[in-house]
Amino acid sequence: MTAYNFDEIIDRKRTDSIKWSKKHLKENFNAEDSFPMWIADMDFKTAQPIIDALIRRAEHGIYGYGYKSDEFMAAAVNWQKKRNGWDIEKEWILFTPGIIPALNFIVETFCNKGDKVIIQSPVYYPFLNIITNNGCQIANNSLIYEQGEYKINFEELEAIAQDSKTKMIFLCSPHNPVGRVWTEKELTRLGEICIRNNVLVVSDEIHSDLIFKPNHHTPFGKISEEFRMNSIVCTSPSKTFNLAGLQLSNIIVPNERLRNKLNHKLTTIDIDPGSFATVAQIAAYNDGEEWIEQLLIYLEENLTFIDQFVKERMPKVKLIKPEATYLAWLDFRELGLSDLELQQLMQKKAKIALDDGFIFGAGGELFQRINFACPRSLLQQALESIERSLQGLD
Repeated sequence: MTAYNFDEIIDRKRTDSIKWSKKHLKENFNAEDSFPMWIADMDFKTAQPIIDALIRRAEHGIYGYGYKSDEFMAAAVNWQKKRNGWDIEKEWILFTPGIIPALNFIVETFCNKGDKVIIQSPVYYPFLNIITNNGCQIANNSLIYEQGEYKINFEELEAIAQDSKTKMIFLCSPHNPVGRVWTEKELTRLGEICIRNNVLVVSDEIHSDLIFKPNHHTPFGKISEEFRMNSIVCTSPSKTFNLAGLQLSNIIVPNERLRNKLNHKLTTIDIDPGSFATVAQIAAYNDGEEWIEQLLIYLEENLTFIDQFVKERMPKVKLIKPEATYLAWLDFRELGLSDLELQQLMQKKAKIALDDGFIFGAGGELFQRINFACPRSLLQQALESIERSLQGLD
């Protein structure tokens, strides 16, 4: 067994990292020296089998065109079976260089200008631009926030779905940024509404391996044959194994008619995985499970650290404790600030780069999203900076 050291601090400042780039920190947070706790990638080395496989591939010295090998596809099939108990077929899988490109291709393929796509805000903010940039309308089914928990507003969802212009829903499962792991009962009710109203379910399940016990992820397409035929499930090893820079995702489309239509779109722009992407996926899914299990333990300990710190030292801030992901949703509403005042407080006084809640849409106002996938010493440094920025506000 390999024991991984998640406390190791690794300098990422000269690695063309968006997260740590002075250019991006200046553009997004108005200061090159902001402490980066924003974009969703981890400050941990990936699993050693992945590193070893990439080194071997690099040493080969020829980096020509890659393709979806049988081993590449089998790795994704076996991972779904092992982690989620979902039997999928390799023929169902389409490759795209990331889930954001996939969602763009999906909207382009299945929606016409003026059609409506449902989101459930506050939600991963690129969803909004994907919809509007493709000439479609956002139909917002805002989540209900009650007693520290987020729930789906099913009555409103039904009403929105009944609109003849509503063609699709972007389901964020698990949900980013609020961290909900939707239960099978919740997913079933959502799926039945979409079936009744001929709404295609596009389920972004990129965080589905990052689940904290006792929660359990249910792939939307696993629930029933009817749901499987009315869904596109977007998966990737990128968030799980910190491989976002390798640009790979597996889009699971069991319905042959939908798959052929989407594949036609993809083949017109000739998309195949790069050499390093294929190697990384095979190593991750075949040999990376030991790493992810150790990672989840460390992330849960980080989450406990945040919870205790906030309760003891920032009592007016509330943590919405996530059931999944390495992204925590912090509620600053009790401070009585405006969104702009809170943003300026974090950027200029705390000098910390967090994602402003309002960019996630309605319901995100006066929240901040913090990425806690980092060594605990850095997490403590970030939280202490926030704590100092709050002093004297009363």
